[in-house]
Amino acid sequence: LLIASVLCQVEPVGRWFEAFIKRRNINVSASFQELEDEKELSEESGDEELQLEEYPMLKTLDPKDWKNQDHYAVLGLGNIRYRATQKQIKAAHKSMVLKHHPDKRKAAGEQIGEGDNDYFTCITKAYEILSDPVKRRAFNSIDPTFDNSVPSKSEAKENFFEVFSPVFERNARWSNKKNVPKLGDMNSSFEEVDAFYSFWYNFDSWREFSYLDEEEKEKAECRDERRWIEKQNRAARALRKKEEMNRIRTLVDNAYSCDPRIKKFKEEEKAKKEAEKKAKVEAKRKEQEAKEKQRQAELEAARLAKEKEEEEVRQQALVAKKEKEIQKKAIKKERQKLRTTCKNWNYFSDNEADCVKMMEEVEKLCDRLELASLQCLNEALTSTTREGGKAAVVKQIEEINEQIRREKEEAEARMRQATKSSEKSTTGGAGGSKNWPEDDLQLLIKAVNLFPAGTNSRWEVIANYMNLHSTTGIKRTAKDVINKAKSLQKLDPHQKDDINKKAFDKFKKEHGVVPQMDSAAPSERFEGSPLDSSPWTTEEQKLLEQALKTYPVNTPERWEKIAAAVPGRSKKDCMKRYKELVEMVKAKKAAQEQVMNATKVKK
Repeated sequence: LLIASVLCQVEPVGRWFEAFIKRRNINVSASFQELEDEKELSEESGDEELQLEEYPMLKTLDPKDWKNQDHYAVLGLGNIRYRATQKQIKAAHKSMVLKHHPDKRKAAGEQIGEGDNDYFTCITKAYEILSDPVKRRAFNSIDPTFDNSVPSKSEAKENFFEVFSPVFERNARWSNKKNVPKLGDMNSSFEEVDAFYSFWYNFDSWREFSYLDEEEKEKAECRDERRWIEKQNRAARALRKKEEMNRIRTLVDNAYSCDPRIKKFKEEEKAKKEAEKKAKVEAKRKEQEAKEKQRQAELEAARLAKEKEEEEVRQQALVAKKEKEIQKKAIKKERQKLRTTCKNWNYFSDNEADCVKMMEEVEKLCDRLELASLQCLNEALTSTTREGGKAAVVKQIEEINEQIRREKEEAEARMRQATKSSEKSTTGGAGGSKNWPEDDLQLLIKAVNLFPAGTNSRWEVIANYMNLHSTTGIKRTAKDVINKAKSLQKLDPHQKDDINKKAFDKFKKEHGVVPQMDSAAPSERFEGSPLDSSPWTTEEQKLLEQALKTYPVNTPERWEKIAAAVPGRSKKDCMKRYKELVEMVKAKKAAQEQVMNATKVKK
């Protein structure tokens, strides 16, 4: 029976699948075997077409100097050199052997050199080196026909691409990486130029110089000598490798400095930065203008608001003033009405003394009562009889007197409390069981003012000063002085004034009446009472010190000029203040010297 054919889809596997992928990638429909056969045929045809160049200096070569010979030229491959395949090298060697073998030349009657002295040894050596990939790579590294020259900057001023492009293409053969980027032209993009110079600045060269080793380690007689030879060879190779990398770096540097595209890119970058800078400055200027405009608007709004507020305050003040004047007139009217009513009724008494006393009480009512109370009282007096009016006035007087009495008692209670707290603060917490009388408190305040902050060993100096000038005989330490000074700082100014007043009153009791000034006219130098002079402020003190520096002792009319430099102070004030400063400095120095002497004695 005949069965109808069925169309089946077959997929390649194994090596047939690999051949299928290769055919698809190169867009051919031939099979893998056909491609291999075609490749072999092309190589054979290339070998058949190989044309060897006869080396004219072949017969004059010295076999002993094989390192200095051109092996490609010896085999007739000088035209293709490092591009020659192994089959081409093998074919070239075969052709040279058939032509220059000693037996063949001897049969032709040509004279043959003895042993390895014949030039045929050079052919054998050339094939030995070029057929070995390692030795061939070493020979290719020092290819005698390779141009190692580097163009200078002056050579590439006008024709940069024509000068440097062949040099980079020539040196690209040493790269370990494939797909070496081209130099390009003026139309190359920034990315292409950057990739090109990045590649060459990080160039990875396979070029090595083992072929130029002066010593061969195989000739060493022992292991130490072989190691020494290897060390020498490595040092020589490293030096040549360094020189080669310096040559490549010089080539890239020269090209980079002469490349017109780099100059163009730098100019574009500079123009771009300048444009960005201008845009930034312009944006900043606009922003500042906007801020300034906003600030001016805010200032204007604030000014208008302030003016409006001031106007409202002024109107309120006018209204309050008018109301106050109206109230003042009303109070004045009511007071006058009360006085008139009481006067018409003869102050509710026929006795002259009682009338005077009632008159004083009525004046007290006029001073103490407010408008509403005065109006109520006048209405009550208007609508009642004399006796009823007297009762109303007396009742109001009693209320006012009671109010005055309560206020007086409260004031006295506050005074007693203040006096009690003042006495407690002046007598307690001064350092153990030692009391602080008014004299010592006054002396402490004087010493604190005399030795201000910044004085060396300030509190020891103050304690020593008090021990020297105190009349109580109580010895004070620096700790006692600090504690009492802190407690005095907590007092309010009124309490400090009370302390000073008590000290002055005690002075008057001990020394009698304060002597009065003579009726004679005082001298110009000490005119005026020290109690009447106002204290010197910090600003006035600074002006006085500066004036003393500006006008030295030999300056004519010195004190008149100093007084003119301190506003609000006369010549006599300045002279007196100067004398006080001199005394303070002397006292301070004396106290410091006493403290230093006491310290030395303790040591």
